[in-house]
Amino acid sequence: MKHFLVVLLLFLLMQEKGFLLQVKAGDGFVRTRGIHFMLNNGPYYANGFNAYWLMYVASDPSQRSKVSAAFREASSHGLTVARTWAFNDGGYRALQYAPGAYNEQTFKGLDFVVAEARRYGIKLILSLANNYESFGGKKQYVDWARSRGQYLSSDDDFFRNSVVKGYYKNHIRTVLNRYNTFTGILYMNDPTIMAWELMNEPRCTSDPSGRTIQAWIMEMASYVKSIDRNHLLEAGLEGFYGQSTPQRTHLNPGLNIGTDFVANNRVPGIDFATVHSYPDIWLSSSNDQSQVSFMNQWLDAHFQDAQYMLGKPVMVAEFGKSWKDSGFSNYERDALFNDVYFKVYSSAKHGGPAAGALFWQLLTEGLDSFRDGYEIVLSQSPSTANVIAQQSYKLRLIQKIFTRMLDIKRWKRARAARGQWIDRNKGRHIGN
Repeated sequence: MKHFLVVLLLFLLMQEKGFLLQVKAGDGFVRTRGIHFMLNNGPYYANGFNAYWLMYVASDPSQRSKVSAAFREASSHGLTVARTWAFNDGGYRALQYAPGAYNEQTFKGLDFVVAEARRYGIKLILSLANNYESFGGKKQYVDWARSRGQYLSSDDDFFRNSVVKGYYKNHIRTVLNRYNTFTGILYMNDPTIMAWELMNEPRCTSDPSGRTIQAWIMEMASYVKSIDRNHLLEAGLEGFYGQSTPQRTHLNPGLNIGTDFVANNRVPGIDFATVHSYPDIWLSSSNDQSQVSFMNQWLDAHFQDAQYMLGKPVMVAEFGKSWKDSGFSNYERDALFNDVYFKVYSSAKHGGPAAGALFWQLLTEGLDSFRDGYEIVLSQSPSTANVIAQQSYKLRLIQKIFTRMLDIKRWKRARAARGQWIDRNKGRHIGN
């Protein structure tokens, strides 16, 4: 009897004093709960970046120090998520040089990227295909099918043709089942990977109704989830509205590309929404004031729809400003970053669905061939680097506050449940 009472008292004491440790235990996978991301039972917010070049550069072992440098510099500025390509179809340093045929050296480059991200505490969003011809894209898949006797009239047949879809599904299966030669962990079991992305900016202009893309997302989301339920999945959308929300289509920047932000993201298996923002490209003939006004309305609408129509988190997966724009200044770029960051911060602070923004793109020194006008080399752009670091700090602070609030709520629930248990068992004989 005495032994049992001692054990019981120790258990209750551990629950009271060690509860925070208990609730924070987890497997390291980012998941969703309603409109929020969760990590190890606490809310998760992420300031991040795009670096599509990581695997390509890491496929050359002599250049891998640049990948390490990029992660090190990103981590030192509080960046915790990187979006990058897990594809290179055909061409130089191809990952997949023919349907189902893979270059092991390039795959080891991706292995290294995942291992280094893990080392620096950075989560990855890995995109599985490209809408555009860069790094092969849907055109390469269609060309492969044509070379094997398929009659295909458009690159958009990527989304329709069963042979092409079979090639793409094989790529999904191959990447998700990849054994990392550096970590010894299958990709599908590695919490370093935050999410898979079906395609970078899918577009199907041959079917502006949106039915083709909708069917493709439904099929491919189901296929990914049949293999891997550990990881989140997103479609890679830019955020253009379609026929499911005619009241929103006036917000589109004059583009009708066969996607539908709301309908596409409602697909079961799509865990969170994405939106891209490039007013300097989409509204290139407008002045800066008009572009900023568009961006504010664009983000507001998507954050509202993520919360009230989708009930899912949303990330600004791409944004930036090019130094090639007429009249560019660092001040204007910093102002744009601040505007995007404020929108995310304001949503997050009020418990909304926006969980982070990923600027395009992060480079490190010695990668001049990848400069596209949007690049940020943190060591060379101190004012922008400071804006980025401030946002990282603010999101980290929100995460700590909400985690603490959640811990207190759980502690109170546990204490109430413990009190009820004691009340129910008062006077009851326990033990021998």
